[in-house]
Amino acid sequence: MARQQLEVLNALDVAKTQLYHFTAIIIAGMGFFTDAYDLFCISLVTKLLGRIYYRVDGSPTPGTLPPNISAAVNGVAFCGTLTGQLFFGWLGDKMGRKKVYGMTLMVMVICSLASGLSFGHTAKKHHGYALFFRFWLGFGIGGDYPLRNHHVGIR
Repeated sequence: MARQQLEVLNALDVAKTQLYHFTAIIIAGMGFFTDAYDLFCISLVTKLLGRIYYRVDGSPTPGTLPPNISAAVNGVAFCGTLTGQLFFGWLGDKMGRKKVYGMTLMVMVICSLASGLSFGHTAKKHHGYALFFRFWLGFGIGGDYPLRNHHVGIR
């Protein structure tokens, strides 16, 4: 197995630059970029949530999220990432990585949109929706990690 991987890497090293090289860079780079963006952009969003849901009328300072809610909103996706890695890694071995990779991308797209469009008239309702969709977004991102290497030629 290791010898076969070395042969693939050697073939890539001596090959002339082709479309495949750019495709591999784009898949690996964009996959990492979108995963990191989805996981870390929430820290900016929590400041906005504090200003929307925890603003005190007449106060000279903007509102901020309570620490426990901020920690939950920031950390729930990482819990989903861990469970997604374990589940989708196992499922990819059972069903095939290419098919399962498509499923993880669908989970990521749907939950990313739903997380961004979370709604609620009260802070409690909004945070409930946001926490739910952020967990499942993390679950999809976690599945992306063990499956992405398959598409760039590394097994």
